[in-house]
Amino acid sequence: MLSYGAAPIYKKEKGRVPMFKVTFKFGSGEDVTTFAQEGENLLDVARKTNVAIDAPCGGNASCGKCKVKLVDGELDSPKTRHISDEEYGNGWRLACVSKIMGDVAVEVPDIASAYRSRMKVADLSSKEEIAIFENAKNDLEAAGLALTNSMEILEISMEVPSLDDTMPDNERLVRAIKKQTGATSVRLPYQVLTKMARVFRDSHFEVRCVARTSSAGDIFVYDVYPKDAEVVIGGLAIDIGTTTVSALLINMLTGEIIGKASAGNGQIRYGADVINRIIESMKPGGSKKLQEAIIEETINPLIEQMCRASGFLPEHIYRMAVAANTTMNHLMAGMEGDPIRMEPYIPTFYKTNSLFASDIGIHINRDAHIIIAPNIGSYVGGDITAGTLVSMLWNRPEFSLFIDLGTNGELVFGNSDFMMSCACSAGPAFEGGDISCGMRATDGAIEACTIDKKTMDPSYSVIGKEGEKPIGLCGSGIIDVIAELFRTGIINPKGKFVREGKRVRHDEYGMGSYVLAFEEEAGSVKDVEINEVDIDNFIRAKGAIFSAIRTMLASIDFEVEMIDDVYVAGGIGSGINMENAVRIGMFPDIPIEKFHYIGNSSLAGAYTMLLSRDAERKCYDLASNMTYLELSTVPSYMDEFVACCFIPHTDTSLFPSSVQES
Repeated sequence: MLSYGAAPIYKKEKGRVPMFKVTFKFGSGEDVTTFAQEGENLLDVARKTNVAIDAPCGGNASCGKCKVKLVDGELDSPKTRHISDEEYGNGWRLACVSKIMGDVAVEVPDIASAYRSRMKVADLSSKEEIAIFENAKNDLEAAGLALTNSMEILEISMEVPSLDDTMPDNERLVRAIKKQTGATSVRLPYQVLTKMARVFRDSHFEVRCVARTSSAGDIFVYDVYPKDAEVVIGGLAIDIGTTTVSALLINMLTGEIIGKASAGNGQIRYGADVINRIIESMKPGGSKKLQEAIIEETINPLIEQMCRASGFLPEHIYRMAVAANTTMNHLMAGMEGDPIRMEPYIPTFYKTNSLFASDIGIHINRDAHIIIAPNIGSYVGGDITAGTLVSMLWNRPEFSLFIDLGTNGELVFGNSDFMMSCACSAGPAFEGGDISCGMRATDGAIEACTIDKKTMDPSYSVIGKEGEKPIGLCGSGIIDVIAELFRTGIINPKGKFVREGKRVRHDEYGMGSYVLAFEEEAGSVKDVEINEVDIDNFIRAKGAIFSAIRTMLASIDFEVEMIDDVYVAGGIGSGINMENAVRIGMFPDIPIEKFHYIGNSSLAGAYTMLLSRDAERKCYDLASNMTYLELSTVPSYMDEFVACCFIPHTDTSLFPSSVQES
């Protein structure tokens, strides 16, 4: 234990718990200071203070990713298997097992907070940033879906009141709208009523109304403006991933993308996977904490940042579309998630049209309707429905496989005649979780890598500005590194290190690791390295994907050779090296030209649902007609999974192209 004579804020008295100062230090120099009670858990203190410390396991000491460095003061912190004797002597501790004993200062390394890295606002002048959304629009239009929605601007002229015409403002507007549009009913919400008097009189009763017309001919008026006002109807598309949240701000009438941004999901400090978050939500006050983490800490700041960057007012966003997995939908809405994880796995809803911005505290127009992409099952959510929509599987006669790589691996197989879906528990490895140097695809992440067979030295590309130093590995980088370690014979099919060199280490327990960047080369306070536990975790994750593919295909008497195209989605980097994904046994060994990386299809699907009423209806149709396969009920699935926990597979005949260099 390192101690520097810390003193409590006040002396311990009967019935009074001492309070101590806790300082979290970051490489940027922006320290965060708070106060905590004696005996309070350091990770809990960080969570309360909104300090980002990665804890994918939810704080049960099983992942070892919440390492911090004690630089001053006192902690009651036992040594764990995740910290070597040397590291412990240098002050490294696991936050989740550390208790406050006095004033303390700890350094939070970049890798521990990388999952909550700074928000990224996209440069919309880059064609790559908007290509997926333009392609989605073009594909849907080619399939016969109209790119029109129910939002419009109504130009309304009314008779000016007089002593002979004393009709109140609300009835005057309703009558004028009905006369002009033929609507059967018109609804005016509270915020329209409060501004009508001034707007009407300033514009001599000639106004512009932001309105939505339902399929039944009913009109809902969101806002009123003077006749000469410039009005833009904003829409918000959100992809709520378990790890990352992405958003688009669009012009609902033209489809133009006004803003784009992404950030880490604030809920991640309560666990990297949905099960840990559901468990956390069931604790006293837990549901509110989880809802605030996604709305107040993540979605609302994204909206604010996009609006500020584009000069747009949040109250001019009148519609919102959400694509998320079933659990994320429930936690966002403040609904109980426990039934999702408990047999028979029944959520509160698969689809709903009942949410409005004011219901859950989204900082846009309070009457904005929230469209939620429909869920298919407890573990196949609206993000997959939205992704399937833009993958266009439903519009092709060829047999196609859609794979979304995230904290869970979700699959859809089929064509224009049928579709089947399933989900496998791949864990958070594809987004950097369960990997000691893992992080999401943001600045400082190695996203691609090759290794020289002779020298065993790596060459890699890092996300961020030119010269950015690496601090960890994102999903696409992890795939490359493991594939390269296997190709060059540095690891064997079991993922164990079998070559020696300056970049290969073994700890006191014999566990091997490979150093991608030594401390002086890295942008962190430690070497960036991947060890055998990391590789084993990733082998299980890739095994879950391939075994799910094989099991789902076998359930309908298909072989992998019958797949015509594979569409891979997920924000795990700028793209996946498909040859490497095949080499390690994650994807089937079929011609590489059949693979297509389509990026964040979930956000693209939410965008098209927002823009097109036909696309929204099609998304509901896809969810209703898709067969859901529960893998846990298939007896052969576990055997398939075990066989896949090898590089590339225990049956090497399935991967003839995946061989180590001789």
